[in-house]
Amino acid sequence: MANTILDKIKQGAMIVDVRSPEEFADEAYPGAVNIPLVALFARMNELGSKESQIILYCASGARSSYAASQLKTAGFSNVVNAGGLDDMPKA
Repeated sequence: MANTILDKIKQGAMIVDVRSPEEFADEAYPGAVNIPLVALFARMNELGSKESQIILYCASGARSSYAASQLKTAGFSNVVNAGGLDDMPKA
């Protein structure tokens, strides 16, 4: 799966870190934007079109899994839960 995620990143997918701002400030994936899970619904307009490629991650994969489910329910069709920060591919 890492190769698929890396391919999507190379193709310009948006990388969204759904952890808290404090966690994001401590360490984040290069190029990621921080939209905490608690703010995701209110900030969906920042994700672009519902066809945009979006890669989500958090600390362990639980929050990003929930975020992916919520985005898919909202009509986003190209959402991938990459799991935790340590699961993200190395460029």
